[in-house]
Amino acid sequence: MPSSPQPRSTPIPVRRALRTFGDSVRTWRKLRGLTAEQVADRAGITRDTLRKLEQGTGGISLEKTLLVARSLGVMDLVVDAIDPYASDVGRLRSEEQLPERVRRAGSNGPLDV
Repeated sequence: MPSSPQPRSTPIPVRRALRTFGDSVRTWRKLRGLTAEQVADRAGITRDTLRKLEQGTGGISLEKTLLVARSLGVMDLVVDAIDPYASDVGRLRSEEQLPERVRRAGSNGPLDV
């Protein structure tokens, strides 16, 4: 019988990023003048889940993280932070790799993408 894979420990840079992200969530909450209970209620999560997120514990789903960001009015900032077209590298790579036009089956001309 094959053994199940051992859980890996979270790399230090990821743990550091979790703490930094959690600190930012807490700061946004305080800047908005909201209590942890208010944010948890607005996000539809428990206060314990919000506490884990703010402490950078990890194990919080992306969906719950985005619900919290939405309740703080910063979801667009979070989503935009990973937009590949918002970085020089992403824009350059997209110009190299993505086709500018594709042909639609049965059409005579190209379709702009």
